[in-house]
Amino acid sequence: MPRLRGRTRRVTPRTHWLLLSVLVVTLSAALLLQGYTHHMFAITSDDVTGPRGRADVVPGQVAHGGPVIADAAGSAHTARPKAGTIALTFDDGPDPVWTPRVLDVLRRHHVHATFFVVGTQVVAHPELVRRIVAEGHQIGIHTFTHPDLSRLAPWQRSLELRETQLAVAGAAGVTSALLRPPYSSENDALDDADWSVLKQADTAGYVTVLSTLDAEDWQRPGTARVLANATPHGKAGQIVLMHDAGGDRSQTVAALNTLIPRLKARGFQFTTVGAAVGMAGPVQRAGLGNRLQGIALIKMLQLGDGTIRLLGALMYAAGAISVLRAAVVLVAAHRHRRLRTGRRARPWGPPVTEPVSVIVPAYNESAGIEAAVRSLVASDHPVEIIVVDDGSTDGTADLVESLGLPGVRVIRQRNAGKPAALNTGLAAAGCDLVVMVDGDTVFEPDAVRTIVQPFADSRVGAVSGNAKVVNRGGLLGRWQHIEYVVGFNLDRRLFDLAECMPTVPGAVGAFRRRALLALGGVSDVTLAEDTDLTMALCRAGWRVVYEEAAVAWTEAPASLGALWRQRYRWCYGTLQAMWKHRGALVQGGAAGRLGRRGLLYLLLFQILLPLLAPVVDVFALYGLVFLDPLRITALWLAFLLLQLLMGLYAFRLDGERPGPLWSLPLQQFVYRQLMYLVVIQSVFTAVSGSRLRWQRMERYGTLRAPAGAETPGEDRPPRIPA
Repeated sequence: MPRLRGRTRRVTPRTHWLLLSVLVVTLSAALLLQGYTHHMFAITSDDVTGPRGRADVVPGQVAHGGPVIADAAGSAHTARPKAGTIALTFDDGPDPVWTPRVLDVLRRHHVHATFFVVGTQVVAHPELVRRIVAEGHQIGIHTFTHPDLSRLAPWQRSLELRETQLAVAGAAGVTSALLRPPYSSENDALDDADWSVLKQADTAGYVTVLSTLDAEDWQRPGTARVLANATPHGKAGQIVLMHDAGGDRSQTVAALNTLIPRLKARGFQFTTVGAAVGMAGPVQRAGLGNRLQGIALIKMLQLGDGTIRLLGALMYAAGAISVLRAAVVLVAAHRHRRLRTGRRARPWGPPVTEPVSVIVPAYNESAGIEAAVRSLVASDHPVEIIVVDDGSTDGTADLVESLGLPGVRVIRQRNAGKPAALNTGLAAAGCDLVVMVDGDTVFEPDAVRTIVQPFADSRVGAVSGNAKVVNRGGLLGRWQHIEYVVGFNLDRRLFDLAECMPTVPGAVGAFRRRALLALGGVSDVTLAEDTDLTMALCRAGWRVVYEEAAVAWTEAPASLGALWRQRYRWCYGTLQAMWKHRGALVQGGAAGRLGRRGLLYLLLFQILLPLLAPVVDVFALYGLVFLDPLRITALWLAFLLLQLLMGLYAFRLDGERPGPLWSLPLQQFVYRQLMYLVVIQSVFTAVSGSRLRWQRMERYGTLRAPAGAETPGEDRPPRIPA
């Protein structure tokens, strides 16, 4: 993890976005192809669906001719198998269970047949296609996804045939001119729509192969019925339609074992379709180009299959992690509430009344510094207020001095960064208890008094207050308000209960000055100095707690760009701090609790879970298009309901009205994607070793001092002299 020393140059890696874009495009193409090939059409049976249409344009010589049809686009003619010849044909394969059994029967009886293969099955089982060819059988095309070609647009028909041909070329190194359209039957069943398919196929170089005997094994009527359907009644040559895939084909295998020897005994000869009608070489060796394209197609579809399996596993993992987090934080929040506010709740100890030093680091904070300082002056606890102007160029220091507020001291220094400003304030502080406040934060009058009460326990070294979003208008403000209440505050309750608080926010946090000085002050080696400091305190043996009643109001980013910059800094700084304090994983005591509880929680729920979030979105889109949209929608609604329940409980704990939660569904489509892109960017930045400079958030001037803060009253506690 890179160190940050003083001013660091900003180097933002760009290459990873190009790589990520390429990955997204490639993944999208693979998923679209995989979804089309596996889910657009279902392989059911070879039954002809729907009523037969008009047959006005089907030539009479075809309707009453032989089952092999050539030159459909020109002067169509047909051919019949020679007398005494049987051409066994098998559709819908290859199948890993039934095709090998069919091949075993054929080999045992020394019979060759013709297999009309489906492209998706070829991709899934290319080794079976190679076996079919190697054992002397003939390959035919049965489309790629087994659709009714007559219902498709011409470009889809071409795609179906071309992709199947490429798959066969890639799997076995051959191409075939034989085509059997799915759901086809005998010649007299052809209608005008079917004839348009045959003419287009002829233009593409295919000869159509229908059947003369349908075993109807797809209906599984029983072995005896299959055998009877496949048995000719005379000596005429036959093309027998059977299946080696698409379901349980045990009856087909059993019928074959009887059919072949029985027909041989009657004098029939078994051969392929091409040999039965005297075709010259319908199956040819594939050219190098087709073979390479076929191999690429197979690999791409296999990659898509593997990707879908991986996405499914990751989606379930993300879902399990989300449910686990929800359960853990809700149980922890309920227990934390009982321990802090229930009837059995115990106070930290005697009331803490000693004065407090409030340090306000400020760099170009003129938009909100007056409201921040006036709110601190209005505190109902004795405070000294130290504003450290870190080289502001907008008159921040002059503005504070012009207010003439009692107990407020301004220290000017050259711009050196927020950690340096905090250390300057620590050195000047006159109290052992210090509160650190961002210059864009307004305190409630009782916030300082409330946040220091846990210091009655000598083990407590730092206290996190409750930061709330003040500019909640608009969707972006509402979403951040929800995140602060539901995400940050629920987590803090869990961390408090588990004694592994990783972050006291810079907006509202209290510390023991001597504990910070023992650490050497605030470190500047990370961009999340608050997280780094909190982790260091935990590792030093101090307890860090959460005081939800210490409320402060802070400005949240009002644009997506500002939000990106803020969260990018937070996430990247947190990664730096986690890496810096990774040794806590193997330590004991308070450090071990931070490492094995806090750091692992951050890794699991704030790093890995956001990285898995895109998987959920991609799989949801895939499911809506290609799977069961009702089921996918139900899962999404269940996930949203879980978040809503968490939100309602968190808002209740924080005393907030639940109205903003109406925007929670919309948050899933913009805000969540932005947050996981921030994590991706941060991880790449960290892995690449790039350095990131401090990024100050734009101020909007929406903060207002609490009523009565303008003129300090005489009944307030005395100020500590500056």
